[in-house]
Amino acid sequence: MKLSNFNFELPEELLAEYPSEHRDESRLMVLHRDTQKIEHKKFKDLIDYFDEGDVMMLNNTKVFPARMFGHKEKTGARIEVFLLRELNAENRLWDVLVDPARKIRIGNKLFFGEDQSLVAEVIDNTTSRGRTLRFLFDGPYEEFRKKLVELGETPLPKYIKREVEASDEDRYQTIFAKHEGAVAAPTAGLHFSKHLMKRLEIKGIDFAETTLHVGLGTFNPVEVEDLSKHKMDSEKIIVPQASADMVNSARGNKKRICAVGTTVMRTVESAITSKRELKEFEGWTNKFIFPPYDFSIANAMITNFHTPKSTLLMMVSAFAGHDFMMEAYQEAIKEGYKFYSYGDAMLIL
Repeated sequence: MKLSNFNFELPEELLAEYPSEHRDESRLMVLHRDTQKIEHKKFKDLIDYFDEGDVMMLNNTKVFPARMFGHKEKTGARIEVFLLRELNAENRLWDVLVDPARKIRIGNKLFFGEDQSLVAEVIDNTTSRGRTLRFLFDGPYEEFRKKLVELGETPLPKYIKREVEASDEDRYQTIFAKHEGAVAAPTAGLHFSKHLMKRLEIKGIDFAETTLHVGLGTFNPVEVEDLSKHKMDSEKIIVPQASADMVNSARGNKKRICAVGTTVMRTVESAITSKRELKEFEGWTNKFIFPPYDFSIANAMITNFHTPKSTLLMMVSAFAGHDFMMEAYQEAIKEGYKFYSYGDAMLIL
């Protein structure tokens, strides 16, 4: 498959600026791979497609407020700093993106907070926009992390042109978020409400938790026509033994195993035994899934609507079938479904 196979015209007004008022009230397009049938539902109708003993695999990563604004020493120029990953806790070293990058050189100091209570020094250039920062903070590590949270804001995607609002802190986070480490939300999970989770639980559906700390690499544009030449950034993943056991047992019983989101699908496909079972795993993955691909674990998937030429669209096309997925996307545009992080959802069966 080529990059151009995943291009389509997406009207700008279909990029969601806000989530639906209630999490489980977003729209749900249901794709039946066996019959090529498409249904239009609400997300809370999801429960009708699952039975006792089925398993939903969730990503329990937690988004941290990764976007900060500082000022450059001497000139006072306003600089956006996006925290990507902590490199060394003891030395307060972070891998970051800066904007505008041309103004930021090794040796520059950045000041954060109205009282300039946090200072960072640029100690390395990593990419055109990437820098390594050393934060100069005298207090204990817990206080330093608290300060980052206090000064940071919810890292909404750039296409959302509005200012971050107080409600984003809650809504750009799944209700089952536990382990901090993501700079973007695993968006398929945003549609689950406490009420819907309780109803699924009562019906006997099990939840297997995994972790993938979403990095910005997930959203890096693909710039090569030959997809086999695209390289994904590495992201940290964890599959606990209890989740592997639950999924393998359900698989043995021919139950429905649903990956909630592309991040979960990449996680489980990166933790497979030679017998094509899920195994306990903690490490890194840079797995890139595009058609054709033979999936090992999940036989159902929940996902949002993705942007043209994205690695996320390529993965869901591998799962649903490329032609069927592109047909579904044209239908979604015609029906006015909302796309991307705060958009509507799709269930692929």
